[in-house]
Amino acid sequence: MSEENIGTNDPGVATIDDVKLQPPKKYKVLLHNDDYTTMEFVIHVLIKFFKKTYDEAHAIMLKVHHDGVGICGIYTFEVAESKSSKVNKYSKGKGHPLKSSIEPCDNENWYYLIL
Repeated sequence: MSEENIGTNDPGVATIDDVKLQPPKKYKVLLHNDDYTTMEFVIHVLIKFFKKTYDEAHAIMLKVHHDGVGICGIYTFEVAESKSSKVNKYSKGKGHPLKSSIEPCDNENWYYLIL
C-alpha cells in the first residue's frame, strides 16, 4: 500500500488504459517493364505467385507493358516483401530480368487500386 492510500481503505486498484489498435500498413507489390521478359512469362508469374486468373494476369501484364509498372497485389509488409523477393529470385533463375519491388500504399482506398 502506498503512503497516500494509508487510512483511506483504497486498495489502489490498477486500471488498464484503452489501447487503440491500428490496422497494419499496406504495401503494393509492383512489376516493372523491361525489354526482354516475355509477356507469357509475366502472366505465368502473376498466376504462380499472386494467384491471379488468366484474365487478371493478362490485364496486369498489359498495364506493365504500356505504363512501365503494374500493381500485382497489396499486402502487409512481410507478405509483400516475401512475394517480391520470390518473384525476383524465380525470374533470375529462369533467365529473365523481370523485377519486382514494393512501396507503401498511402491511399486509404487501396482496395480500389487492384483489379
